[in-house]
Amino acid sequence: MQDRLIALHHLDVPWRPADMEQREGRILRQFNLNEKVQIFRYITEGTFDSYSWQVLENKQKFISQIMTSKSPVRSCEDVDEAALTYAEIKALATGNPYIKEKMELDIQVSKLKLMKANHMSQKYRLEDDISMKYPQKIVYIENQIRGLQSDMEMYQSKKPADKDAFTMTVADKLYTDKKDAAIALMEMCGHIKAFQADRKVGEYLGFSLKVSYDYFNDKIVMDITGHESRKIEIGMDPLGNITRINNALEGMAKRLDDMQTLLDNTKRQLENAKIEVDKPFVKEAELSEKLERLAELNALLNMDEKDNEAVMMDGDEEDSEISGLEEDSERSVEEEKAETAKDREKPTERPSLKEKLELMKGKAAELSAEKKELKPHMERGEGDGKSGS
Repeated sequence: MQDRLIALHHLDVPWRPADMEQREGRILRQFNLNEKVQIFRYITEGTFDSYSWQVLENKQKFISQIMTSKSPVRSCEDVDEAALTYAEIKALATGNPYIKEKMELDIQVSKLKLMKANHMSQKYRLEDDISMKYPQKIVYIENQIRGLQSDMEMYQSKKPADKDAFTMTVADKLYTDKKDAAIALMEMCGHIKAFQADRKVGEYLGFSLKVSYDYFNDKIVMDITGHESRKIEIGMDPLGNITRINNALEGMAKRLDDMQTLLDNTKRQLENAKIEVDKPFVKEAELSEKLERLAELNALLNMDEKDNEAVMMDGDEEDSEISGLEEDSERSVEEEKAETAKDREKPTERPSLKEKLELMKGKAAELSAEKKELKPHMERGEGDGKSGS
């Protein structure tokens, strides 16, 4: 284990943040004896290093958003798959200013698109709230309010004027003593574990008293039901349970006020949603302008790429023509060699005796014809000599 590392040098740019973390993890470790270390990163201005570091930064931002749940996005694409074209690489090498502008526009457009996506998601959510959520919630709250008002009227009409007066029915038996009623109620609740459903155990001031056993929380729950219901937990103190029932009924007034406030807030939210849903995306003009400029830059870069492809195609055509001529010349030489080889392979034909005689006769005829032509010239030469003497 290396425990005395003092400096780390990044000579190149890794493609993934995990690679960078792995490198630095070799020196930023628990068992390193040096409390302070140095980390050096080398870059060359005007080269491809700037783009590599930018890609690494974008990936790290994306990972950090997921790990920290900050600025979450619903969709993304891996930067690894977005490879630069050869034209962009050439432009980076030659210092083309369009590349830097394109990179900045890509980031700005991505942010604006994310903002617009959030705006559209909020708009769709508001449309659902306007058409379904808020109307249903308003109807539910209004029903709750009407039920509470009816229960309060019944409670006020049957509530005894004398605080000491008390009447409760438990197991079809009327009790006027609070303590006896509380004990009888506890006895009825003690057998509730044998029942799988709610069981009515009595009545109090016009409200039905039903008990059930909560197996998950291991407790007995009483449901005080009129037009609406309210639940309390049954404890071990018999008189304390009667007090809990009275407190639940007295709390209906506060419950009614809360429901009325909730109704007013819900109606206000519905009106605000109707206003917000019609608002356009505030940066739509900026997004359109940047998208148009980005399309122009992409077109310029694509033109450079097409020019490179055209030059490469012309070079390929010239190479193909030269290679074609070389192939034709090589083919003609090979054909001549093959014909010569065929001629050598043919058997040598010897002339027959008849052919030899015909050949000799032809030569003799040619010699005799030559002699006939020379004889007159010789005779003329002799006659000239005699006359001169």
